[in-house]
Amino acid sequence: MMKYVFVLCLLVVGAFGGWLGLNVVHWWQTDMFHTQRVMPGEAAYRMPPGSVPRNGGQLYYSPAERDAAAMRRNPVPATPQSVERGGELFAIYCTPCHGTSGKGDGPVSTKFVPPADLTNPELHKVRTDGYWESYLSVGGAVMPSYGEALTPEERWSVVNYVRTLAKK
Repeated sequence: MMKYVFVLCLLVVGAFGGWLGLNVVHWWQTDMFHTQRVMPGEAAYRMPPGSVPRNGGQLYYSPAERDAAAMRRNPVPATPQSVERGGELFAIYCTPCHGTSGKGDGPVSTKFVPPADLTNPELHKVRTDGYWESYLSVGGAVMPSYGEALTPEERWSVVNYVRTLAKK
């Protein structure tokens, strides 16, 4: 008899729950389809008043775009000032992986895939200034992008500095 009373109570609770329009959440429901929305039809995050959004640069170059970028010429002459500025930026952004000498022996390189040895003269024979600048802009296989962190002039100055590493 108790079994029938228990089943009847479950049916009554289930029927009234559905009749009242209540959402019954069960442990196996993980789709979150029936959850309450804070602002239905609106973005969850609004830009604060007076803020200025950053316009993102290009995040990826297709192979054709990478080839076209490799053909660009360096508009920043390799003056001592440009090379010095490039060295300062290299020390900030590049030494964690490439090391202070550019040999790819930075502290990060011991934990991940070692980066290129930028002192290798053979590497500089096959890579153009445009190639280096595009690699700085959008990154590569394991190298992050610095297109948002460095201005185009700063990237070309880093290229000028990297070119001096092969001569040391």
